[in-house]
Amino acid sequence: MSTERVIFYHAPNSRSGGTRALLEELGVRYDLRVLDFRRNEQRQAGYTEVNSMGKVPAIWHNGGLVTEQPAVFLYLADLYPEKGLAPPVGDALRGPYLRWMVFYGSCFEPALVDRSMKRDPVQPSTCPYGDWDTMFTTLVAQLERGPYMLGERFSALDVLWGCALRWTTMFKLVPELPVITAYVERIAARPAMQRAAALDAELAATQAA
Repeated sequence: MSTERVIFYHAPNSRSGGTRALLEELGVRYDLRVLDFRRNEQRQAGYTEVNSMGKVPAIWHNGGLVTEQPAVFLYLADLYPEKGLAPPVGDALRGPYLRWMVFYGSCFEPALVDRSMKRDPVQPSTCPYGDWDTMFTTLVAQLERGPYMLGERFSALDVLWGCALRWTTMFKLVPELPVITAYVERIAARPAMQRAAALDAELAATQAA
């Protein structure tokens, strides 16, 4: 168990909401650094000196910076192994856990961006996700094995995918299939997820005032 607090850079109504939800699921204390996107603070020197990409989430821990949402999730879940949100090395579920964590950033999100922008992907042989239909049916097939991404075991994966699918179905970027809707509702009903959502709603309201 880590004794040094994680510093978490966050903005409400952004991808970093998932990281806040994960920290709430872990039930650990952390130091919050809030950015106001309305004031473009993510592009100002105070933050770009931390993360030159100007993106959230980002965490600073033990003298090192971690960015990119799947990497942040992997780091945090492994940092607190006693919380049980990541199968350990040697567990039969470790490989599938890593697969679906990386699948989000390497396949799902690039495909989603191309689809939302109505762009034709490059040839399947060079496209990171192949094609939308194959990527999406592969994801849906995994959800159908439920109730969680690893079957009966809840993990950090479900925080990532529950948040991602909630936003993407809300904005009609992903079809609201019954299996997806049920999954999103199942994850959103968890107390830690509701707590994180309430905290972010309060933070967003404060920034808008």
